[in-house]
Amino acid sequence: MFQYDRCSRNSACACFQLPGASNTGICTDRYAVTCSELASCNRTTNHCSQSDHTCVHHPQCRDIPVCYPAPHYNKQFCQPMPIMPNIPASATWAKNGVTVSGGNGNGNAINQLFKPDGIVIYDDQTLIVADGQNDRIIQWKKGDTIGEVVAGGNGKGNGLNQLKGPRNILIDKETDSLIICDTGRVNGLAMNDQRYLYVSDNAKQEVRRYQWGDKNGIIVAGGNGHGKHLNQLSVPTCLFVDSEQNVYMSDNWNHHVMKWAKGAMA
Repeated sequence: MFQYDRCSRNSACACFQLPGASNTGICTDRYAVTCSELASCNRTTNHCSQSDHTCVHHPQCRDIPVCYPAPHYNKQFCQPMPIMPNIPASATWAKNGVTVSGGNGNGNAINQLFKPDGIVIYDDQTLIVADGQNDRIIQWKKGDTIGEVVAGGNGKGNGLNQLKGPRNILIDKETDSLIICDTGRVNGLAMNDQRYLYVSDNAKQEVRRYQWGDKNGIIVAGGNGHGKHLNQLSVPTCLFVDSEQNVYMSDNWNHHVMKWAKGAMA
């Protein structure tokens, strides 16, 4: 990226190029300090004496590199912009699929699945499957012929090492952990880049959004009882949240997919 290019969802963040590097920089708050508060980098090493500062170019302030604050919470403040896949309009897909997990009949062996439900895929193409009737979460690395149980698999139950017909899963990349939707009134899970957790509740006919550590959440869709009106839901199931926090859901018993804009009245 080039000097001062926008590099985050947060419009206050910009790219500051590193000395001696071509199109390489840090993404940080461009309004964190004034020019008069900046100190020059060590002219020999381009290092900064403060551990939470980085040596960068800032030509609006000085002609020589300066030490600019890049605190530990910078990743949360300057969250990266989403990378949109560049799929050509003329792209085509294979007409036949390929089995990548299971395919050996229903059963509980580690090369089998039994009524699998939700799936997620890591960046390295490792596949995580909610193996519903086997009460477990099983992982299949790319090219593997057998899976590995990563949660549950200790019989049906509500113990901390057990699951009961898991329906859905997602990956929290911040903590590299799984969030599992076990059988009950909850069907769908989604998490956006701000780590808000969205949960569809098919008993209350609503979708709630939770901040990390929040036990109550707020209603972002539905919550007006079971029905067909545009402010109602009827067994909300799968969820998707886009970069603008619009919520999309499959409204199961109403036989349609709905979009609820951020801030829409429930």
